[in-house]
Amino acid sequence: MNFQKILVPVAGVAVVALAYRGYGWAGVAVATGGIVMWVLLNFTRMVTVLKRAADRPIGHVPSAVMLNAKLKPGMTLLHVVAMTRSLGELRSPKDEQPEAYRWTDAGGSRVTVEFLNGKVAKWEMFRPAQTDAAPAAPVPPAP
Repeated sequence: MNFQKILVPVAGVAVVALAYRGYGWAGVAVATGGIVMWVLLNFTRMVTVLKRAADRPIGHVPSAVMLNAKLKPGMTLLHVVAMTRSLGELRSPKDEQPEAYRWTDAGGSRVTVEFLNGKVAKWEMFRPAQTDAAPAAPVPPAP
């Protein structure tokens, strides 16, 4: 069970109740204003991240290796979208847990990230085999 969905509203009500007890209606106004400001800041951050991601191709990232290095368990989907500046390509059935998204770079490397309840549970990176079309020129011996 996700306690954050319960604790945040309960904490908001507790802050408003304590503000009323300590400062009356003026305290309620200040506490409510602070809560509204917090909600608006989070909403603005989400819209900004999604606006940046809207201008990029779905599932594309400049470097899958760098994304793989920056991922950590427990990161939110919004944080990953902010890092990649791209929406991931959905790889799992819609509206089923866990959700899997994939980001691919120009070289064919890709990272598939599995989210459980909106947070990174695990990820896997795939790099294509490197094929050398032309062998490297031999280095001449030193004189």
